Parts: sequence; C-alpha cells; structure tokens
Amino acid sequence: MTTATSTKLPPSTHEFADIIHRLEAGGAMLPDNPENLMQIIGIYKAYAVPMDFYWRDLLYIAQEVFLEPFNFFKYFLPKEYLELHNHYAGDDADLRIWRGEATAHPELLAFMEKGELNQKIPRLFHHWLHDRVNMEFAEACMRAMYWHGRDMGWGKFDAYLDSDEYKANADVAIKAYFKGNPVMLGLYKLFPEMFLEQVRQLSYYSNLGLFWEVMAPVFFEMSDLYDEGKLTSVPEAMNFLVNGIFAIAGRPIYHHVHIRGEVYEIIPKSKGFTWLYEAALPYVEAVFYRTAPFRGTKSYNAQAKQVPDEQKDFHYGILYADVFPVGTAGIPPTLLMQDMLHFLPPYLVDYYRQHCRGEDDMLIQLGITFQRSMYCVTSAVIQALRTALLYPLDDPNPKHLMANRRFFESQLDRFKRPEARLRDIQRQDYR
Repeated sequence: MTTATSTKLPPSTHEFADIIHRLEAGGAMLPDNPENLMQIIGIYKAYAVPMDFYWRDLLYIAQEVFLEPFNFFKYFLPKEYLELHNHYAGDDADLRIWRGEATAHPELLAFMEKGELNQKIPRLFHHWLHDRVNMEFAEACMRAMYWHGRDMGWGKFDAYLDSDEYKANADVAIKAYFKGNPVMLGLYKLFPEMFLEQVRQLSYYSNLGLFWEVMAPVFFEMSDLYDEGKLTSVPEAMNFLVNGIFAIAGRPIYHHVHIRGEVYEIIPKSKGFTWLYEAALPYVEAVFYRTAPFRGTKSYNAQAKQVPDEQKDFHYGILYADVFPVGTAGIPPTLLMQDMLHFLPPYLVDYYRQHCRGEDDMLIQLGITFQRSMYCVTSAVIQALRTALLYPLDDPNPKHLMANRRFFESQLDRFKRPEARLRDIQRQDYR
C-alpha cells in the first residue's frame, strides 16, 4: 500500500516495521483479511452479551449492595437492573450507538432463565452449579484497574480516592448505610481505613460498569453492521471503534450509592471525570497490558524473580497471554471464554468446527480469536491517541509524519517482549 507517509519518510527500521507502515496507512496491528474480520466481529458479539450483564451487575453492586457484609446474592440481578436502560441504546438513548433495545439483551435473558442445562430451575441452583454468567471475570478486571490505578499516568480518578473530599463523602455514605446498626458502626469507628478501602474498590466497580455500558452497544452495533454487509474490512472495524471513542469520550464517570431512597454522591458527576481518561485508557493499560500473574502460573516469591519488581513492567494481559495455559480452571480469562461460548454467532461456530481438534478445543480457539480482537481494539486506542495528541496520517509535513512514526514505534516497543502475541496474530495458522 502506497501512502503519503511512505513517500515522504524512509522505511522504518523498527522490528515491527511492516506493522508500523500499516498503522501509518490507517490500518490496524491485525492484518486485514476476511477471516480476521469475521473472527473479531463474531467475538465482539459473543463478548457483548455477557458484558451486558457485567456492566449492570457492577453498577448494582456499587450502587445498591454497597457494604453489605454478607453479599451472597450480589450476582443475582434484580428486575430493576435488567430493565435499566443503557444510555447508548434504545429510543431514549443519550447517544444511540446501537439500534437495538436499551434493556438486557434477549439472548442474555434466555441464558439466565435456562443456562447450559437448558432447564428452567430456580436461579439458586443454576448459581450453585456455576451455570451462569461468570462475574468473577468482571471483578478480576476491576481489581486490576484498582491495583494499577496509582501507576498508569491517566486521569485523576485514582488520586481523588485519597482526597479529603472523597473520604468525607464516603464517611457520610457509610454512616447512612449502617444507620441503626451499632455493631457495624462500632467496627467502622475501630477500623475506618478498612471500610474506606472497600468503598474505594466499589468506586472502581462503578467506573468499570460505566465503561462497559458503552462498549456493549458498540460491539452489538458492529455485529449488526457486519451482518448487513456494512463493515467489510479490519480498518473499517477499527475506525468504528475510534469514532466511538471520540463520540463518547466525555461521558461522566461517577459513583452514586442508593440508601433507603436517598442518593449519596461519593464521586459526583460535577467532578468532571470522563470516560476516556478515567475509564477507557486505564482499562486498556491495566487489563490488556498488565493485570497480574494468575495463581498457579508464576511464583510470587521475591527470590524466584518470576514477577517484575515494578508494576509498570507487568505483562500478563490478553495482549501477552499464552491462551493454552490460560484456558484452565480458575483463571479469569477462562471464565470469560466460557461466557462467550454461549453466545457465539453461527458463522463463528462453523469456523471453529472446521479448525478445532474437537468441541473441548473451542474454548482455546475462541480465546485466541479474542486475543486477535483485542489487538484490533488496542490499535483503535493507539490511533485515537495519535489523532488526539499528534498529526493526521496524511499530514504534508514530514516532521509531523516522523513524530507520528516515533509515537507508533514507542507503542510497539511494548510488544518486543517474547511473551507478546503481536508476531503470532500476523499468521492465520496461529490457532
């Protein structure tokens, strides 16, 4: 592909020069071909359905469950939250991204009713049999954002959690929640930091819930456009994400708690925290790149030196994951793979049947597809940052084009690690 960049600049000498040239031409890190497009759109659809549960339950926990000491039923969404209107779908949307309904997705409701067992039995039995949406995955993502929050360089959300104003707002909510409960109020007086730390974590529940409330309709709409023949290439899919990022960048990020009919603003909307800088970029950094070693895969012993000393050097996110050991019981991405398995579009099921070693291999295959799809999302984030911070791809000034190149090269430096899967996703036989 010949571009203005390639005619004005010498070829890149970076290890990933071909991919950098593709980014400079408006492409993604993922090669553009029909098979890759089919895989990523199919997996976006399969991800969006459980995500429609994730965001609703995260907000339910942050807003309603709050500091319930025995929150055995926090994954049991009440009708009110299943019918809660997504702000980016339906006729009354603030900004209508998806043309579908604003309430919980029909496929999600059908699965919640009968599960894998395909039997209408009490919800508690489905829960005990683990025949449900795996909210543990969502909570693992939230904890990654919370743990890495101090060290990511984006936004001011995490710093606000240490402010006197936040502590005062949390104090009012905690005392209101435990009003009339002298035991819990006494414990709060003895261990105020313990309670405050729980509220901080709940603020990240709200943060991630508000982030995913946007992403679910984005992925649903991309799936519908693909089915209609209106998304025909990987760059088109990436650009849809880029446009969505800018359209929704200013969405407020906040944390409100509902206690006996009153709303307590622990993080008010008036603080001006926004979706892009306080949720989207921290999510990509904490979840796509960093997370943490999953139990049983690395030693946390300092002498073993299997885990980096610095959080910024963590490299255990989906962009680096070896999906084969990840696909084992108890590891959070495996829980997501199991959730997505229930909602695969027929064309992706047919594709896996063609390439899988059997039905049991399908979780691994869709995990690798998910990895490809997240490289496309990361490409959209990189292109969005380049648009916001630097210059157009067709800028006539060679100095500006060189600044873009240095930016792309710095972003791709993170994939020089041997664990990175950027090299693998260039090949169609990576399965």
